[in-house]
Amino acid sequence: MYAAIRIRGTVNVIPKMKKALDMLGLKRINNLTLWKEDRQALMMITESKDYVAFGKVSDEVLKELIEKRARPIVPGAKVDTKKVLAELAKGKTPKQAGIKNLFTLSPPRGGFERKGVKVPFSTGGALGNRREKINDLIKKML
Repeated sequence: MYAAIRIRGTVNVIPKMKKALDMLGLKRINNLTLWKEDRQALMMITESKDYVAFGKVSDEVLKELIEKRARPIVPGAKVDTKKVLAELAKGKTPKQAGIKNLFTLSPPRGGFERKGVKVPFSTGGALGNRREKINDLIKKML
């Protein structure tokens, strides 16, 4: 699965980018959404690369994320982590697995990478495709 974390705010954002962020479900800073590994999701995430950090999530980080931050769709219900992980492994969406697709995270402990939130990850910043390094950022934000 892909994880997309919103890093930057909405001030002076062009309308096309704002629409892409809304379609991803990322309305606030430090929000995370999960997406299946398909071409449409990757294109939508890549289009908003100047405002989000994204990459593939490992199974252990996904388990920790669901245990700590997952919220059920039905109010008052409990989240069964094993059941949700099994559903996600079958290729279902988080909504079909019984949890909301929006995870609210804290700002990262120790801050973002060296150059900050305006620079791509490839040149030392926090934005764009982080591949497997997204797991380190998620752990810092849990």
